[in-house]
Amino acid sequence: MYIAGMMVGIVGYGRFGRALGGLLEEAGVPYRALDPVADIPEPHRAPSLPALIADATHLVVAVPVAHMRSVLQQMSPHLRPEQLVLDVGSVKVKPVHAMAEVLGTRVPWVGTHPLFGPLSLAMAERPLRVVVCPNPLHPAAAPEAIRFFERLGCEIIEQTPEGHDRVMAHTHALTFFVAKGMVDAGSGLDVPFAPASFQALSRTIQLVRSDAGHLFSAIQHDNPFAREARGHLLEALGNVHRELDALPAGAPPSDAPPLTLPTLDSGLPELHETRELIDQLDQELVELLARRAELSRRALRTKAEAGQPVPDPAREEAMIASRRAWATERGLEPDGVEAIFRAILRFSRRDQHRRG
Repeated sequence: MYIAGMMVGIVGYGRFGRALGGLLEEAGVPYRALDPVADIPEPHRAPSLPALIADATHLVVAVPVAHMRSVLQQMSPHLRPEQLVLDVGSVKVKPVHAMAEVLGTRVPWVGTHPLFGPLSLAMAERPLRVVVCPNPLHPAAAPEAIRFFERLGCEIIEQTPEGHDRVMAHTHALTFFVAKGMVDAGSGLDVPFAPASFQALSRTIQLVRSDAGHLFSAIQHDNPFAREARGHLLEALGNVHRELDALPAGAPPSDAPPLTLPTLDSGLPELHETRELIDQLDQELVELLARRAELSRRALRTKAEAGQPVPDPAREEAMIASRRAWATERGLEPDGVEAIFRAILRFSRRDQHRRG
């Protein structure tokens, strides 16, 4: 069921615009989209920019930062003071400056950055967080943007454009910078095995490899603080490299902190550490169960829309058989693993019934 009175217009239906459309549909928020090169489903396709803007209460500009100003200039003559314009770029200083110049005080606008993307939505990762930058020119704009994203199930972080870009320069930009360097160096690509310590970078490397290029460019070139952050990192890495070259073989760095073990009441540090690791894994298992439940609910909605029967015994038995095979490959007892997954299936059914 759609939320009465709200109509979202999405300008730009690339990877994020399409993902946002799916999130809006799940939340029951109607939307239309416009993109000259994207394949937009017929029920959501707007015939023109004026037609898209005419019906919208909220307009989300989901275009590369480099195109932001020109798109806003095309939109401006058709916008009304009762509408709200939001950008969703991964940097904030430049888009906010463009909206201030083009829209000014005539039309409410606010800079936002959803800290999620198509992959995290597809994997049902939660929570979904969004940075919202308060706008002194339109004090009511940020609160309305917060209400909009909260309707989509998002958590809100308020931050200034400059504060946002500084944080992203030292996190998002540096992560992609390191991953791009590893891609270009051929590090960790198509290897038969890799240590667990590498897995944290592996996903980012895959994102960089699959990205069309504009996201990496925006993160590095459109963030005014990214170059400084890259410079600091390169300087630090250069210092580490020189220090390692200067050390005799096998000698630890002189300024390395001594390795200390916490004082443990049990007197068994290995046991304490193992229990902490088990607690961490159990927490991850609960988070994975929450994500799996969300994916199950998504599958249920898809079946209902397609008119397919919800119970699928053949699919469930095939799934159990594959999990038993995985257990055997890992040296686990298949009957025990089967019991766990049958319990998960019962949990999913109860969750669907409770929410249905």
